[in-house]
Amino acid sequence: MTAHASGTFEVKLAPQTPADPAANLGRMSIDKQFHGDLEGTSKGEMLSAMTDVKGSGVYVAVERVTGTLHGRSGTFLLHHTGIMTRGVPQLSVTVVPDSGTGQLVGLAGKMDIKIDDGKHSYTFEYTLAETSR
Repeated sequence: MTAHASGTFEVKLAPQTPADPAANLGRMSIDKQFHGDLEGTSKGEMLSAMTDVKGSGVYVAVERVTGTLHGRSGTFLLHHTGIMTRGVPQLSVTVVPDSGTGQLVGLAGKMDIKIDDGKHSYTFEYTLAETSR
C-alpha cells in the first residue's frame, strides 16, 4: 500500500572545487533539515553543468537521509536527476533501491520538491515492503 508524506525542508548548498574546472562542471555539498512527516537531516553531493543555451542544463545528486518517516527511524538514499530545457524544469527524485536501513528497510518511492517564494516543501509517495535481509 502506498503511503504519503509531506512537509518542508531547509537546504544549504556549498560550492566545492570541481575535479576539472575547465570542464564547465559545478560541484556542491548538500545539507538539509526535513520537517513534517519526515523529520531528519541529509547530507549529499551535487554535480551540475550548464549549456551555452540560456536556461538549459542538468544536475545529478545523491543524498543520505537520516531520520524518522511516520514514526519509523532509519536511513535511506535519494537520487536526483534534474534537467532544464530552455527554462522548463524536469525533476526526478527517487529512493535508491535497497538503501533503507533500520525500520526503513524495504523503502521505495518518489519525492516531489516544490519551491514557492524561496520556501522548499516536499511530498513523498512511498511503500515499505517486507524484505528477506
